[in-house]
Amino acid sequence: MDRRERRKRETRQRIVDTAIRLFAEQGYERTTVVQIAEAADVATKTFFNYFPSKEDVLFDDGGPRIDHMLAIVASRGPDESLPDVLLRAHDELITEYRPGPELAKLFTELVTTVPAIQSRMLRVAFEAQRRMATALVERYPDELDAISAAAVVGAIVGATHAVALTSYELGQSGDEYRESLVRGIGIALRGLTPPRR
Repeated sequence: MDRRERRKRETRQRIVDTAIRLFAEQGYERTTVVQIAEAADVATKTFFNYFPSKEDVLFDDGGPRIDHMLAIVASRGPDESLPDVLLRAHDELITEYRPGPELAKLFTELVTTVPAIQSRMLRVAFEAQRRMATALVERYPDELDAISAAAVVGAIVGATHAVALTSYELGQSGDEYRESLVRGIGIALRGLTPPRR
């Protein structure tokens, strides 16, 4: 990644982090795009160059994350099982795209308390699952059909959401949350591994 792309990614992440913090401090409905831009030290026009709306700030990185995960899955080594490559992809995503420890908790709080955000999250999650399952079937037609790919992706997404909510309810720190997430995804993917005899 070149310097320009890195700066763009940093600016985007700063806007996201700032928006989530403001949403938590003053409420989602009370926070304006102008306030987010000012607090993130960018022009309002710059905000709209990155995000079409305030709501999009919360769900923006789904596309790049899915693309990154699919690229990792496509790089699967000859001795790497499908569950192993999916775990590796998820681990790399957690490392590269992780929000700050408190921001993950704030995001979960917003998702659990703001109906508009809950609805949007469901739409985003369903679309992400569809894209991932389709790509897995295309990449591994000898190992997965449409049903098994949908089940695998559903297990990953379901585990991610369930762990995030449970971690929030337990008051886990950011590091504890990441450890729980890795553990939860591992448990979800064990269904892909043939039982030991």
